[in-house]
Amino acid sequence: MLPTVRTRRTRWIATAWMTCALMSALAGDWPQWRGPTRTGRPAANEPVLTQLPSAPHVVWSIAAGPGYASPIVAEGLVFAMEAQEGKEVLRALEAASGAERWKAVVDETFTDSQGPAAPRCTPVASEGRVYAQSCRGKLTCFAAADGKTLWSVDYTKDFAATFVGEKGNSQGAMRHGNNGSPWVESGCLWASAGSTNGAGMVALNPQTGTLRWKGGHEVAGYAAPMVGTLLGVRQVVNFMADAAVGFDAQSGQVLWRHPLKTAFARHVMTPLIVNDRVILGSHQTGLRSLQFARNGERWSVSEVWNSKEAAPNFSCPIVVGDRIVGLGAQRELVCIGIDDGKVRWTQSGWITSAADKSHAGFIALGGTSALLLSDSGELIVFDAGGASCRELGRAQVSGVNWCNPALSNGRLYLRDGLRNAGHWMCLDLTR
Repeated sequence: MLPTVRTRRTRWIATAWMTCALMSALAGDWPQWRGPTRTGRPAANEPVLTQLPSAPHVVWSIAAGPGYASPIVAEGLVFAMEAQEGKEVLRALEAASGAERWKAVVDETFTDSQGPAAPRCTPVASEGRVYAQSCRGKLTCFAAADGKTLWSVDYTKDFAATFVGEKGNSQGAMRHGNNGSPWVESGCLWASAGSTNGAGMVALNPQTGTLRWKGGHEVAGYAAPMVGTLLGVRQVVNFMADAAVGFDAQSGQVLWRHPLKTAFARHVMTPLIVNDRVILGSHQTGLRSLQFARNGERWSVSEVWNSKEAAPNFSCPIVVGDRIVGLGAQRELVCIGIDDGKVRWTQSGWITSAADKSHAGFIALGGTSALLLSDSGELIVFDAGGASCRELGRAQVSGVNWCNPALSNGRLYLRDGLRNAGHWMCLDLTR
């Protein structure tokens, strides 16, 4: 579908609403998957959480339709995806009260054996707009103020991507849906279109949806792309179906490609960019650290270490100081060194679900402290900096979930419920 042009009145409303909301904001937003920098770290001006109330105050809780997408918080609103009457729906909720500001249909739902017919991709908000991507590969831009559709593209129709669903030996996003959230920054939106016809990744104008570049011949995995700098070059790093790939952020040129092929391309982890290295992995590949060398325009990639103990399934690790903390292959927390990949400590007993279905959502709190939301709904604050994991606080806050919660203004936003309907919730962690 071709992008539409906004009216002047819509532009004025969105600008005025955004200005008022920004003036009233108390601290940083959580505007995309895994926070402002997509690393599980809140905004720099977020109040530091040093302890956890034994029973965090529930500010509000409202019914939610089925879905796996996590909430985001931007400019006074919570944006949340769920299924309603066979549609993937984006809802805008008042962050203070949970009251619904608006809702909009994104696409028809998609059904497979892995879960409910419901959204799986977390939306992203930027500069008065919110972007929602459906399982089927439809990306739509809405005005954050009122939900008006501003433009929309379809990966299959506009970029010749293939989406067949759970059939035969289909791989990655073409099998179980487009799960990796786009990235919006500096007037550009990068998305995993997943087309083998030269549009594995695409860059769009976030205001109009027009194409800026397309690059690569990669089927998309399930991971969200990460944007960062390696050896002085700004690039989009993505864990695609058959490889980890670095695209020049300005031109879309493929700078490097490191093959990583697994059964059905279940590549879920958002890459981390740390000290000119890329850290990523899956349940079959292990957690790997990649380093780079550059000779003019020619890039080379080598592996520094590979940790089988820290192999992620579909939970994304965080960086805590000089360490990486995540959920390992045996459903235990694993802490390893960034430089050498060696295990510093492990912690078992916090995650009790089956290893192939276990999940934890992590937030780095500053220093060596971190927060974990378990798939059974326990919230745990812990210190990761010692020779062992030290628990600092614990509370039961929700039911079963696979949520990566959002931390904004001392409040935690999350959803419970998994295959069935659940609740969107807001918890006050400051009292």
